[in-house]
Amino acid sequence: MSVDQKLVPPPVTGPAAGQAGATRPPRLRWRRTMALKGASFTLPFFVGFVVFTVVPLVMALRESLYTSQSGGLGFGEKTVSFSGLNNFSRGLGDGRFWGGMWQVGVFALIVIPMIQAASLAMALLLDVVKRRLAGRFRVALLIPYMIPNIVATLIWIYLYSPAVGPLTPLFAFFGLDANFYSGELIWVSIGNLMAWNGIGFSMLIVYGALQSVPREIFDSARVDGASEWRIAWSIKVPYVRGSLVLVSVLGIIGTLQIFSDPLLFRSMTPETVNKDFTPIMMIFNQAFAVGDFHYAAALSVILAVVVGLVSAIFYKLTNRAPL
Repeated sequence: MSVDQKLVPPPVTGPAAGQAGATRPPRLRWRRTMALKGASFTLPFFVGFVVFTVVPLVMALRESLYTSQSGGLGFGEKTVSFSGLNNFSRGLGDGRFWGGMWQVGVFALIVIPMIQAASLAMALLLDVVKRRLAGRFRVALLIPYMIPNIVATLIWIYLYSPAVGPLTPLFAFFGLDANFYSGELIWVSIGNLMAWNGIGFSMLIVYGALQSVPREIFDSARVDGASEWRIAWSIKVPYVRGSLVLVSVLGIIGTLQIFSDPLLFRSMTPETVNKDFTPIMMIFNQAFAVGDFHYAAALSVILAVVVGLVSAIFYKLTNRAPL
C-alpha cells in the first residue's frame, strides 16, 4: 500500500452514508425555524409601518395628482380631474407655506442645539454622581416627558396667561413687561415648552450611552493626570456622539412638523399665531377648513421630502465614529 493510499480516507458507503446525509436537513430546518422566529418579532413593526406610513404616503401621492373644482358659482357639485404636477408647482411657489417653513427652520436652528446642550450637560453631571442618586434625578427629569404633550401645552398656556397666570405678575414685580403671547415672545414660549418637555428624553438617551463607555478608560485618564473636565470633553463626549446625532435627528423631524403646540396657542392669541403659522398648520387648514384635500396632500409630500432631506444631510455631516 502506498503512502497516498494511507492518507486518503475511504469513502463512506452503505447505511452510514445514509445516516450522515440524513442529519443535515433537520439541522438546516432548525436554523431556518430559529431565523423565522427571530424575524417574527419584527413583524408587528413592519405591519404598522406599512399600514400607517407607506399606505398613507401612497394615498397622498395619488390624491396630490388630482384637483377638485365646483361648478357654477361654487355651489355646484365638485368634479375631480387629473392635474398632474400642478399642485406641486403651486406648493413650490406658495409664499405662505415657505414662510412658515422658514420660521420653523430658524426656530429649529436655535432650540435644538440648546436642548441637546442641556441634555448633554445633565447626562454628564449624572454620570459623575452615585448610581442611586442618579436614578432619583433621572425619574425627576423624566416627569415632564411622561406628561402628554397636549396636557403640557395647556399647563404652560395657563402659566403664560397674562390674566390668570403667575408668570406675568412675577416679571412685573421686577419691572419687566413680559407678554408671552406677543409676536416677539411667542417662539420663546413655544421653545421653552419644547425644552421642558424634551430635555429629559434626550438626557436619558445620552446617559444610557455614557453607561456603555468602559470605566477603565476613565481610570487610565485620571492616572495620567487628566481632570474631570478633560475626561468629559475628550472621552465622554466623543463616545456619545452617535446618541447626540440620533436625538438631534429626532428633534429635527419633530420640530419641522410642529403642530399641536402652536395650534393650542392660536386659541389664546389668534392675532399672533395665524392659520399658516407652521407648515403643518397650513396643511391642516387647507384640508379641513378650505376643503382642498388634493393641495394639502401635495404640501404634505413636499414637507416629507424637505424633512427627509434635512435629516439625511444632518446625519451625513455629523455621524462620525468616535476618535
